[in-house]
Amino acid sequence: MTMKRRDFIRNSILFTASATGGGVLSALLSRCSGGGNRPNIILIYADDLGYGDLGCYGAERVQTPHVDQLAREGIRFTQAYSTAATCTPSRYSLLTGEYAWRREGTGIARGDAALIIEPGRLTLPALLGRAGYTSGVVGKWHLGLGEDRPDWNGEIKPGPLEIGFDYSFIIPATGDRIPCVYVENHRVVRLDSTDPIQVSFDEKVGDDPTGRMHPEMLKVQADDQHSDTIINGISRIGYMEGGTSARWVDEEMAGVISGKAVQFIERNRHHPFFLYFSLHDIHVPRVPNSRFVGQTDMGPRGDVIVQLDWCVGEILDTLDRLNLTQNTMVIFSSDNGPVLNDGYEDQAEERVGDHRVTGPLRGGKYSSFEGGTRIPFIVRWPQKIQPGESEALISQVDFLSSFARLTGQSLSSTDAPDSVDLMSALTGESKDGRQHLVQEAMGNHLSLRMGDWKYIVPGAGAKIMAGKNIETGRDPNPQLYNLAEDVGEKNNVAANHPEVLKQMQKLMDLILKQGDRFNDISNSNIG
Repeated sequence: MTMKRRDFIRNSILFTASATGGGVLSALLSRCSGGGNRPNIILIYADDLGYGDLGCYGAERVQTPHVDQLAREGIRFTQAYSTAATCTPSRYSLLTGEYAWRREGTGIARGDAALIIEPGRLTLPALLGRAGYTSGVVGKWHLGLGEDRPDWNGEIKPGPLEIGFDYSFIIPATGDRIPCVYVENHRVVRLDSTDPIQVSFDEKVGDDPTGRMHPEMLKVQADDQHSDTIINGISRIGYMEGGTSARWVDEEMAGVISGKAVQFIERNRHHPFFLYFSLHDIHVPRVPNSRFVGQTDMGPRGDVIVQLDWCVGEILDTLDRLNLTQNTMVIFSSDNGPVLNDGYEDQAEERVGDHRVTGPLRGGKYSSFEGGTRIPFIVRWPQKIQPGESEALISQVDFLSSFARLTGQSLSSTDAPDSVDLMSALTGESKDGRQHLVQEAMGNHLSLRMGDWKYIVPGAGAKIMAGKNIETGRDPNPQLYNLAEDVGEKNNVAANHPEVLKQMQKLMDLILKQGDRFNDISNSNIG
């Protein structure tokens, strides 16, 4: 009988892990036989969800029973971070193991941006593909498509399939940017060739009304940035004409992408799979399905948190139904911190009341303060993980190195330069996390977290982001905070600890020059 390629890869990896002494996790894998013994991996990635937006992180005015279930049955991390306070760079780092600020063109991508991740480099799905996993991405993408600009009326490539995924069903950019269509693998879904799509971010195209000219047509009023072409009663960033049959309905989006995620799990249940389920919620425009409208007293923003939780429940119910729960690692997190007013007048600020979107943290989306990048982070793997809580310092950039260890693979010196193997922390075998990590705010403004200390690099610019009512964290002077004593970053102690400040500045300079996983500070005297 001819050995299947996936079985050959699996057997080779297990042999390598055993021969090289790959540790507890690799030993566990090498003792097993059959394709179902390696865990399935599902990464559920929320959008703009704050540290304080979930019941398991202290929220009382919104109910999130399914995410709370994950926390109850897994490990809830209290010091976990996205790499950036905005979406595109966080997603880039998550998939490549490299801080986005090292690469030009990794800021918030336009809706017609070219693919940011170059085909051929090692990515998270490519790594897992080498281990025999089938990988899929469903939901928000926002990492660009095509070599120059995507051909929305033809074959859209390179894209997710060219960087390691086997299947994709994506929102090309964000819900507030055109084009408002789904792309499945290389094609726009339901596109009528007689009604071609035209897109522009520079000038108006077509005859579709804009929110700027026809505010009376809108379901929700918007600022000028979000007042271009109206799709489904909502004005967007950018202009679009054509593709009428392919346009999404915002109220149906959560159900559509959840359905596609469930189908991916069902198709691949008999062999190891990796699903990157990238939710649109709770990004603007916040337009919940009718079943969720009024589920909270906080308006649409509160209601889409409930909708997000429902999406998580769809995944958990599917795992239970297919008897996959025990050996599936489910990771839940967010791409960055929260924002209330982000372009649409949906009463998020007016109705937030005493709900603390960042919990005890300062700042939010776009910001250098902790609220920008310290995010909810939960890992459940019933077959392996004992429930609990962890204070380990974790970054989403660490997935690639951690899953390399899980699958018994090694990385070259050029792969995932900022990714650190934290699989022992992710599974609760160790309480130790990173020694340090870098945080990126809007405009490539960097900060360094090390131990209990937080250093924000001096930076010019406004201290309050216009229109967002969020503190940027920018200051012409260096900022130093002891987060163990001052998690809200109220007291800048740089003048009181010049020696700590100097060493952190030195470490930041070193990280800027070489990959973070090559910087060992175990002998540092920073306390």
